[in-house]
Amino acid sequence: MSDAQLVLRSTRVITPEGTRPASVAVTGGTIKAVLPHDAPVPSGARLEDVGDDVLLPGLVDTHVHVNDPGRTEWEGFWTATRAAAAGGITTLVDMPLNSLPPTTTVEHLRVKRAVAAAKAHVDVGFWGGALPDNVKDLRALHEAGVFGFKAFLSPSGVDEFPHLDQDQLARSLAEIADFGGLLIVHAEDPDHLAAAPRHGGPRYADFLASRPRDAEDTAVATLIAQAKRLHARVHVLHLSSSDALPQIRAARAEGVRVTVETCPHYLTLTAEEVPDGASEFKCCPPIRESANQDLLWQALADGTIDCVVTDHSPSTADLKTADFATAWGGISGLQLSLAAVWTEARRRGHGLEDVVRWMSTRTAELVGLDHRKGAIAVGRDADFAVLAPDETFTVDPAALQHRNRVTAYAGRTLSGVVRSTWLRGERIAAGGEFTEPKGQLLSRTP
Repeated sequence: MSDAQLVLRSTRVITPEGTRPASVAVTGGTIKAVLPHDAPVPSGARLEDVGDDVLLPGLVDTHVHVNDPGRTEWEGFWTATRAAAAGGITTLVDMPLNSLPPTTTVEHLRVKRAVAAAKAHVDVGFWGGALPDNVKDLRALHEAGVFGFKAFLSPSGVDEFPHLDQDQLARSLAEIADFGGLLIVHAEDPDHLAAAPRHGGPRYADFLASRPRDAEDTAVATLIAQAKRLHARVHVLHLSSSDALPQIRAARAEGVRVTVETCPHYLTLTAEEVPDGASEFKCCPPIRESANQDLLWQALADGTIDCVVTDHSPSTADLKTADFATAWGGISGLQLSLAAVWTEARRRGHGLEDVVRWMSTRTAELVGLDHRKGAIAVGRDADFAVLAPDETFTVDPAALQHRNRVTAYAGRTLSGVVRSTWLRGERIAAGGEFTEPKGQLLSRTP
């Protein structure tokens, strides 16, 4: 250990073997050793002792809409990655839509990477997009390093990213399965959405009725059937309907390769508490009732839901009108996701080790970054968050780093203050201060 450059020490270090007092030695941005708490500090190494604050692996958020380039008035790599760093997230994977151009060809990926390169405060990877007319582009995007392909089964909300019908889904998924890729899917069925009640105006109950659970359930069933037929690997994005859980369990029992995520807003906010006209709570699929939320937590606990990601999807404040039918749908949650999930997880009897598994370990596994990210273990990147888990704060939108400071969490008291965030052994955020961007652009490992 004579070549160690940094030692981070805590009485509570979350490792794959459990939480224990430890000293973590770092060399060249990589974890070199996880040592006993009182291990001697090598000559020349800098000691950072965080006392009783918890040292946990940096979070990996695989569902983020950065919107850069093209809609940078909504969000951008500079602001989004600062918000991520402030919240203990050290890696994010950017969604292919809401930017212009969308990430649906290799050339568009090059544009996205060029824009992100100088602005990333944390490490950034990219999803590709599967559209009705770009099956020919999917293999090249895969070889260029995207982590998988995003598709919608119902309208996306932006014209340049149309959804797939069942035949188009089958063609795209067959191509992706042929080269061993991953399809990630916004699963809502357009026919069920079209048949649902349609009401404009400020009543949240009307909006909730317009996005019924059976729209999700039917779309998930469609996706599972196609994955089973084609022996493909698929991932259900932002699950909000607990009614879909039994079919997911059954599919896994049959060997279908399906994974599932949910989001902090589905786990911490409920339909019953959404005020009329408060479209900062609008997202698709929607925030549902508290009984539904309880079942999502049970599914997290038993492993039916694999991971928790933000689906950070901001817009300018003027698009968050009081009319739920026309307001932009999306929750901004990058900076607050760890605290929001930890607050509710602890109330329900879960520990920080569970939160790390859901928000770091399994997300790293989802995108094949588990050789580098997602755990405090020898050989992984020295990405850390230092958390004061018992300290509380009240969410002040003015303190948020994302570009448009609209948040469904405004005024809520949350537990868990991120003291500092570290990327490859360098402190990149602490106390509201940030270094210059040090993030790397990541590619799928062949």
